[in-house]
Amino acid sequence: MNFPMRKSRVLRKLKSGELVNCFKLNFTDTRAFEIAARHGFDVLWTGMEHIPNDWSVIEKQVLAAKAYDVDLLCRIARGSYSDYIRPLEMDATGIMVPHIMSAKDAERVVSMTKYKPIGNRAVDGGNADGAFTNVPFLEYLEMANSERFSILQIEDPQAVEELEAIAAVPGYEMLFFGPGDYSCALGIPGETNHPEVKKARKLVAEVAGKKGKYAGTVGSPENYNELVDLGYNFISMGADVVGLSNYCKDIAQAFGISSSNNPVSYYGKK
Repeated sequence: MNFPMRKSRVLRKLKSGELVNCFKLNFTDTRAFEIAARHGFDVLWTGMEHIPNDWSVIEKQVLAAKAYDVDLLCRIARGSYSDYIRPLEMDATGIMVPHIMSAKDAERVVSMTKYKPIGNRAVDGGNADGAFTNVPFLEYLEMANSERFSILQIEDPQAVEELEAIAAVPGYEMLFFGPGDYSCALGIPGETNHPEVKKARKLVAEVAGKKGKYAGTVGSPENYNELVDLGYNFISMGADVVGLSNYCKDIAQAFGISSSNNPVSYYGKK
C-alpha cells in the first residue's frame, strides 16, 4: 500500500494568495505545540539555532503539529548538510536558514535542500517524510521539492547590500526579514522601528515580490496591517515564552508580589 506525502498548508495558502500566520515556540515540551496547534495556526516555528532542542524533541514536535494538519517550521543550526535536511526527513514542512549573507550562500542552501533537477540533496526516502518507503520513490522526490519550503533569513546589512542577487537565486521559496538581529548589526539593538530598520523591512518585501519569492517577517498586532500593506504574506506573531511570562506577571500582581522583572517583549514588539 502506498501513502501520499503530506502537503504543506503554508504553500497551499501562499499559492492561493492568502496570508500565512505563524506562532513561535521556545519550549521543548510537545504539549505546548499541541496547545498551539489546537488554536489553528498555519505553522508552528521551532528551532535548533538558539533553543536547546535535540533531534528527538524536533521529531515529537513535528508529530504534534501534523496531528492537527499544521505545518512545522524548523530554524536550523548551520553546520553540515545533515543539519539542513534532517528536519525535513523528520517531516518538518519547512526549514529556516539564519543569516544568509550572499547569493553564493543561498545557492548552497538550495543545493543541499532540493533534489535534482533543482539541487543536489542527498537522498534516503526511508524516513517520516517518505512515509518510511511507502511513498513511491519518484513521487517522493517530486513532492519533497514541491511540498516542502526553504526560508532564507535576511538579518545583516551585508545581505541587504546583495539582496537583489540573493532574491534571484532559484529554488527556495521565501525571504524572511529579521528586525531584531538587523537592529543589533546596525548598532541600535532593539530599535526595530528605527528608520534604517524600516527601510530594510520595506526593501525585503519589495525585492522578494519582484523576484517571485514570498516575504516573511515577525510582527505584532500593532504593525500587522502595515506589514500586509508592505507585501508580507507570512507573518510570525507572538511566542510561548512571552505568553507565559505575561501570565505569570499578572498572577504575581494579583498575589501582590512586587517584581522588577518585566517580560521581554522581543517576540511581540516588531
